[in-house]
Amino acid sequence: MALKAREIRVCLPYPALPDADWADCFELLTPRSGLSAETVARQAFERMPKWVGALMVLRNLVVRPFGLKGYPAGVAASVARVGFFPVISRSDAEMVLGFDDRHLDFRIVVLAEPSGDGKTRIRMMTLIRRHNFLGRAYLAVIMPFHKMIVASSLSRVG
Repeated sequence: MALKAREIRVCLPYPALPDADWADCFELLTPRSGLSAETVARQAFERMPKWVGALMVLRNLVVRPFGLKGYPAGVAASVARVGFFPVISRSDAEMVLGFDDRHLDFRIVVLAEPSGDGKTRIRMMTLIRRHNFLGRAYLAVIMPFHKMIVASSLSRVG
């Protein structure tokens, strides 16, 4: 039986992006024990489905005329990554990925904590600070895809 993530409330501000003006978070309780946030992030993002890669290529083509960075363009090659997301910080319990752009700044916060019954509670939070109309419009357009990608990412861990 497939595990299902549920959306939970996010309280802003959140330390990973204190001036975020939009956030969502999905939680999954997995029967797997001892998972670190980095393990979860790598399982979620290192081998994305082909349809996600195709969406990212399309996204990069569409936003190029607006001067927005493409993934992974705009991030130094020496920066550690998980999948195509740059690593901002990491600990056993929390890994923060993301970067800043002209239209918005974003962070993906991956949290992993033991649930006390041999399971691991996983949370995947997206924090966004929109800078302008383009950031608001971009977020509105990508939202259905964002939710599908998060669900797909969590299913690879669960």
